[in-house]
Amino acid sequence: MIKNLVIVESPAKAKTIEGYLGKDFVVKSSFGHVRDLPKDNNAIDIEHGFKPTYVISSDKKEVVSQLKKLAKEAEMVWLASDDDREGEAISWHLTEALDLNNQKIRRIVFREITKNAILNAISSPRGIDMDLVNAQQARRILDRLVGFELSPVLWKKIKTGLSAGRVQSVAVRLVVEREREIERFKAESSFRVTAKFDVQGKTLEAELPAKFKTEEEAQAFLQHCIGADYTIENLETKPLKRSPAPPFTTSTLQQEASRKLYFSVAQTMTIAQRLYEAGKISYMRTDSVNLSEDAIQAAAGAIKNSFGERFVKTRRFKTKSQGAQEAHEAIRPTDFSALEGSTDRNEQRLYELIWKRAIASQMAEAEIEKTTATIGIGFQNGQGGANDKLVATGEVIKFEGFLKVYIESKDDEEAEGADEDVKGMLPPISVGQKLQLRQMVAAQRFTRPAPRYTEASLVKKLEEMGIGRPSTYAPTISTVQKRGYVEKDSREGKERKLQVLTLQNDQISTQTKTEVTGAEKNKLFPTDTAMVVNDFLIEHFPNVIDYSFTARVEAEFDEIAHGQKEWEKMLDNFYKTFHQRIESSESINRADVSGARELGKDPVTGKTILAKLGRFGPYVQLGEENPETGEKPVYASLRKGQFIESLTLEDALELFKLPRIVGMYEDKEMKAAIGRFGPYISHNSKFFSLPKTLDPMTVTAEEAIALIEAKRKADAEKLIKSFPENPDVQVLNGRFGPYISAGKKNVKIPKDKDPKDLTLEECLALAEAAPEKKGRFGAKKKEPEAEKKAPAAKKAAAKKPAATKKDTTKKAAATKKSAPKK
Repeated sequence: MIKNLVIVESPAKAKTIEGYLGKDFVVKSSFGHVRDLPKDNNAIDIEHGFKPTYVISSDKKEVVSQLKKLAKEAEMVWLASDDDREGEAISWHLTEALDLNNQKIRRIVFREITKNAILNAISSPRGIDMDLVNAQQARRILDRLVGFELSPVLWKKIKTGLSAGRVQSVAVRLVVEREREIERFKAESSFRVTAKFDVQGKTLEAELPAKFKTEEEAQAFLQHCIGADYTIENLETKPLKRSPAPPFTTSTLQQEASRKLYFSVAQTMTIAQRLYEAGKISYMRTDSVNLSEDAIQAAAGAIKNSFGERFVKTRRFKTKSQGAQEAHEAIRPTDFSALEGSTDRNEQRLYELIWKRAIASQMAEAEIEKTTATIGIGFQNGQGGANDKLVATGEVIKFEGFLKVYIESKDDEEAEGADEDVKGMLPPISVGQKLQLRQMVAAQRFTRPAPRYTEASLVKKLEEMGIGRPSTYAPTISTVQKRGYVEKDSREGKERKLQVLTLQNDQISTQTKTEVTGAEKNKLFPTDTAMVVNDFLIEHFPNVIDYSFTARVEAEFDEIAHGQKEWEKMLDNFYKTFHQRIESSESINRADVSGARELGKDPVTGKTILAKLGRFGPYVQLGEENPETGEKPVYASLRKGQFIESLTLEDALELFKLPRIVGMYEDKEMKAAIGRFGPYISHNSKFFSLPKTLDPMTVTAEEAIALIEAKRKADAEKLIKSFPENPDVQVLNGRFGPYISAGKKNVKIPKDKDPKDLTLEECLALAEAAPEKKGRFGAKKKEPEAEKKAPAAKKAAAKKPAATKKDTTKKAAATKKSAPKK
């Protein structure tokens, strides 16, 4: 007989909690949600108040069966899922799935997994909060309605396989609009004047606050400065104080981990989850900057011990957003005295970031002395205006305060033109002091467009607009990439010439220099599909993609959670208008929304060139099919960074130069082309991906041969044994050791078997005995061990063109040889 059964969401959490509770408690995991809406159209009864039908997920039937058995034996069942709407819904689903009555259950919540928090939760249980459950249900049902009704419209009108979502489509819209803003941007140039003076063996750097529009104006200014006198006219010293940032919320943690640690949003949340489950940090899904009184006291103690009393300053932050839950806490360490959170490198790096930010928030301001020197210019010819004065600034830290621990990073747009956190000191100078000019430079500078979003800056934008909540940011960012609307990529910049004028020893020289502009690292780029779908949704379903409407829906979910609104009425108000739009979409002409453009005529053949969106992405088409002569159009895929809406006729003509014959090797042609998975070399019916360093337009025969040989060598090292009588079965050397590849199955080899000695019969028997492994969405996994240990590597490998017969047909669809499916 079990006295107490505690059910949590994850096995890692169960293990941690079991250590805190006595022998009277058994702690088990539900492995997340146990019930969900079925995948068919019968999940929601719209006619009867949007009543949902829930089913136990196929992969949770065994878990539910075991929990049901334990719950029957237990005197009391404690539901300890996370303290948020999703966690509340999990507890409610468990009571339903396990047939628990209210007398037998206790709902407990905690925001950190420490002994005190767990024991406090046990001593103050509550019932299930149906307002929170209903807020979660409303979100789930509304998102299902949007997805299930809108996605088929996209399949009919644009292309199959597309999806739309209330938050994801708004996120895509932001990325699309930023890309178009960058495309329209016209850079303007100006000349910035800086000067260097020699002061007692040190350098004083100063700048002219005003900028010159033209090179002629800059040249004229430097001309006036020949033989000029330079004097310190004014020295102003101001004390400044800088305050620390508040402790992390989900959004700010994702942003800072991206800037400082280069983590993706999903990676940050995975690592934070592990730290939380190990009892090292408080709950990582929160929009509150509040700290509990206990945490404030603990932080003060840690600061006092490490840095002294002077560094302590107690602060109580308040969250600005209306929907934030102040009862919750910001993300912080559970033990401020613990400097180590994990032996895993990335976990420790994230833990240190959380620790530093939380500690810094309770530390004294940094005290800084800022000095501004104004330098007058005495022109020889008396020319020059009252504003022609140079300015030099310097800072001295008088008291480090929180800067001893932590300095917040900035995004691209914030960093643009912003002061550095701490500037250097000025050399010793005084009012009236004459200065000796070493050099004056007028350098051309160009304005820059708004930067493309990173994952973290997109989360920041969504949060600012009131779209999404802490639990939705990471899934949204992942979804828009998985669905092929947004790509995270790095792009090389382009060289741009700029003029630099230098005044030195009363002589002016002019130099033409080059700078690289437009280089991007790990930024979000929209695909052509995103642009076509975005425009379609804006025109025909404005509510779904409207920023203020989406934010208002989020606010309504909050009202439901607070018991201020009925969820059925909220859904009814949304659905009426939405469904009318769905019904009226039948009249939309598919040709009007394809995004297709006529670019012009081919100067050689006179045939029309079109840019279109096909099944495997955007492409250009030369000519039309002629049923009488059997002549077919010629096709070519667009290159990365090209868009249908901005492609020119010249760009298209370049694309038709592919595939190009690079040379001969082993009496067979090597061709360079661009396919569904990017640029590649084809040789003897096999495909070899071109790395980013090689361009299909310029790759040489020698480079292509080296690529082919390297791939052959890697394949030879991978193959341990093959069977001519059954080519589908091979013994291969994988990243994590030898395995058997049998058709679509990858099978582990028992430790007592030598891979080299395996017979075909043994391989087939092992493949037959191996269970069918399924991925998250029902897709079979190819190499279970590799998938488990290195999903990122696996996904990357899956994107490369494979040298197999099966993939050859797929790739041909996006090349010149055969038409992309529309």
